[in-house]
Amino acid sequence: MQMIDHQTALLELCELMARQPLLVLTGAGISTPSGIPDYRDQDGIRRGKAPMLYQEFVGSPEARKRYWARSMVGWTKVHKAQPNAAHRALAVLAARRQIAGLITQNVDGLHQQAGNHGVVELHGNLHRVRCLDCGMILPRTEVQALLEQENAYLQGIEAVVAPDGDALLATRYLEGFRIPHCPCCGSDLLKPDVVFFGEGVSSEQSQAATGSIEQAPALLVIGSTLMTYSSFRLCQSISAQGKPLIAINLGKTRADELLDAKIEQPCERVLPWLAERLGTL
Repeated sequence: MQMIDHQTALLELCELMARQPLLVLTGAGISTPSGIPDYRDQDGIRRGKAPMLYQEFVGSPEARKRYWARSMVGWTKVHKAQPNAAHRALAVLAARRQIAGLITQNVDGLHQQAGNHGVVELHGNLHRVRCLDCGMILPRTEVQALLEQENAYLQGIEAVVAPDGDALLATRYLEGFRIPHCPCCGSDLLKPDVVFFGEGVSSEQSQAATGSIEQAPALLVIGSTLMTYSSFRLCQSISAQGKPLIAINLGKTRADELLDAKIEQPCERVLPWLAERLGTL
């Protein structure tokens, strides 16, 4: 990666976007200004405990109880979160056709709330819940109502919120917890429609992301350390095709050696500036 100052990098990015729309890939860093915690620090080191694995969730009723108890408490934070200036700026750029598409690692749905359409959700969406037995998809708000009805004692509990609508909850709160069941088939294998660790990205979303990379003239990464392979491989692909790869991110990324330019500035400041400047060209 060539070392250039931030202002020069911003102007070059603006010129590139004025010539042709770029594909955008976003990560947790774009949602932290909305109050949703991210996963890693600026050195790419994961915060807190390791997340629950897919096989643990499906194989253990106790693991599901632990997950849903913590999720019931933490969900409110995600549900109430609102798009910030970075989300809104991307929606403006998309409406002007100044970006070629949007891929996100985030599961908070804030891009859609801001007005973006056709978002490729690599890791799913917390606002949906899927029954692993019958396949029924439920709104997360409906499942939350079931949880609160069966576990009224947890309402109002104060807890530290973790990424993905999780919360740090003391073990004593789990004893009487009742997990939700599918209203269609009665199964207790309800799972948020997101990709757990140890679970693969859906073929539909993977193919959509790969197809976008093949057609895109360049890729702009926003707010991601790119530590997950599902996103890093897209950077590898765009670089292998000889197309520009740029990042707006505070701190280290897994793709630093592949980047053509990197802007280490808050995306909630950079993106509105880009949208305003491109609107005058």
